[in-house]
Amino acid sequence: MKLRRYVSLLFALPSSIAWAQYVGVKVCAGCHADIGKTQALSAHARSLARIGEHALAEKLVPLVAARKPAVEWAFGGGSQAVTFVSQVGEDAYLEHHLSYYSSLGRLGTTPGHAGKPEPGVLYRGFGAGGEILRCFQCHSTGNLKADATARIEPAEAGVRCESCHGPGAVHAKAPTAANIINPKRYSANEMNQMCGSCHRKPAAAGDDTDFGNSWNARHQPLYLSQSRCFRESKGQLTCRTCHDPHSGQAQAGCVSCHATVRHPATVRLAGQDCTACHMPPVRPQEGLSFRNHWIGVYGAGDNLVPVYRAKPAR
Repeated sequence: MKLRRYVSLLFALPSSIAWAQYVGVKVCAGCHADIGKTQALSAHARSLARIGEHALAEKLVPLVAARKPAVEWAFGGGSQAVTFVSQVGEDAYLEHHLSYYSSLGRLGTTPGHAGKPEPGVLYRGFGAGGEILRCFQCHSTGNLKADATARIEPAEAGVRCESCHGPGAVHAKAPTAANIINPKRYSANEMNQMCGSCHRKPAAAGDDTDFGNSWNARHQPLYLSQSRCFRESKGQLTCRTCHDPHSGQAQAGCVSCHATVRHPATVRLAGQDCTACHMPPVRPQEGLSFRNHWIGVYGAGDNLVPVYRAKPAR
């Protein structure tokens, strides 16, 4: 099948094994029921759904009912926003001009669409770069396939168990620690690379990132890799330090290294956690807010680049 061959090349999946070993969350939850229930409520698990099956369907369906072409897919769990996608013909997908913003409770311009006309941005299914395939791949689990009309069919909507733990067929048949990926064993750099496969990897040698562009602050691994905390932690600071890997909820991580912290007398700490100052929110457009993962000391009124930092990694 054309799509199957293309995706196999695009994501460097070994075609002889990668298309046969995913088993799905129901099989994983057969042994890991509590983790399965927790993960099912996460933003990762809700990151892709057919519009009528989305967790916010009661709000979303009436808002997009009149849009043409009819909305098929909802990308994003809704903690911040949901973007709508539809197939157009046999070789194109439309990213709609309007997205839903939870903090606003209404539709607004989709990120990257400012100044662009309705109905949205068209992506060729098999075009150069495979942008729409990458969208589906990062928002789903397992193998992308296509039906007779070249309609993309994710094996499992949302980021579920095997997105991080790898294909689970062998493990499900004879469970051992040796035949399943456990990111808990990853080094800090390895975890940054894994999470960065969808959230943007740290900059490669020679790359020039514009850290003054507020839109780039949504790329957490890229920014975390610049942090003095990350680079001087000797591999101890990872995504898991501050985020529960299954619920995705933030947890106190700073105190693991900074049990005692000294601040100038002018700094008021009452009612604030560390992130309020050292990971300031960045709002690239109305309705969106990202924590800056370049952990550091920021000047008054600045939330993009710390004033006191190690030399940027290159």
